[in-house]
Amino acid sequence: MEEITLWDGQTIPRLGFGCWAIGGPFWADAIPVGWGVVDDNESKRAIQVALDAGIRFFDTADVYGAGHSEKVLGEALKGHDDIIVATKFGNQFDEDTKQVTGRGADRAYIRKAVQASLRRLNRDYIDLYQLHIDDLDGDDAQETQSALEELVSEGLIRAYGWSSDYPDHSKQWLGGKNYRSIQHDLNLFTPATETLALVEENDLVSINRAPLAMGMLSGNYKLNHSFGEDDVRSSGTPWMKKMGNVQSEEEAQTRLEGIRELLTTGGRTTAQGALGWIWAQSDRALPIPGFRTEAQAHENAGALEFGPLDVDVLHEIDELVKGNFS
Repeated sequence: MEEITLWDGQTIPRLGFGCWAIGGPFWADAIPVGWGVVDDNESKRAIQVALDAGIRFFDTADVYGAGHSEKVLGEALKGHDDIIVATKFGNQFDEDTKQVTGRGADRAYIRKAVQASLRRLNRDYIDLYQLHIDDLDGDDAQETQSALEELVSEGLIRAYGWSSDYPDHSKQWLGGKNYRSIQHDLNLFTPATETLALVEENDLVSINRAPLAMGMLSGNYKLNHSFGEDDVRSSGTPWMKKMGNVQSEEEAQTRLEGIRELLTTGGRTTAQGALGWIWAQSDRALPIPGFRTEAQAHENAGALEFGPLDVDVLHEIDELVKGNFS
C-alpha cells in the first residue's frame, strides 16, 4: 500500500478524501459553488467505507456548504480521534443563506474562524489548518502566518498549510516552523510542476485537489452531461480549469478517450489510474478525491491496492498528452 510520512512522524495511506461535494449547495451571489443536493446519511456511510478501508486523512473547508461539510464530517468521525482532519479558512459566509459573503485572513478573523470550525467538527484541535485564499501577499500574508503560529502554540491547531496554485505566493511562508503543506490542483492535465518542486525541495506535503478533474477523470461523465443548476460544474468555467484549461468539453472528452486504455491497465478503473498517475509524480503527493456515495468511496480507496502507474505506461501517457493534445 502507498504510504506517506507526515510532519508529526505519523505514517498513513497516501490517499485522503476531499469533502467539498458532501457539503451540499452554496452560492456566491447567483453562482453555484457547491456540488448540488446530497444525502447526509449516504455521505456518512461513505466516510465509514473510507475508514474501513484504512483512510486516515480527510480534507474539508469551513465554506463548503457554508459550514455543512464540517458538520457532516464531524458527526461521521465521532469517536475516531486518531483520524487526521484538515480544514481551510479565508472565505466568509452566512450559514443560514448559504451565501459566500467575502474574504478574511487577519488575526481577529482567524481566531473566530478556528473556533467555529472546532465547534462544527466537534474536535479539540485541528490537525492541519489551511489558508483558502490563493493570492494573499506581503504584510497580509505575514500577519496570517503569525496568527497561525500562535494557534499552534496554543494547541488549537497542530500545523498549517496554504491552498494555492501560485507558488510565488505559497513560498512566502517557507521557513515557518509549522508550515507543512501546499494544497493545489494536480491531475493528468494540470501537472503543477513548479509547486511539486517547491514541495519536494522544502520537505512539505503536496495535497492534491481535483485529482479526478472534478469528475471528468472518473470516467462516468460523457460529452454534454447535464448538471443541476446548483452544481458548480453547470457553469463550465471551473470544469475547464481543472482539465488543464481546455477550451471545450469536446476537447476534454477527446483527451480522456486518448488515454483511457492506458489508465485502466492492470485492472484499474479510470479513476484509479488517474490516482496512480499522481502517485508516480512525487512521493510527497497526497491526492484527495471527492466523493458523495459509498460506491465512489470504495473505488477511490481501492486505488491503494494498485499503487502508482508503471514507468512505461507513464511515458506513453505523457507522449499522448504532449503530442496529441498540446
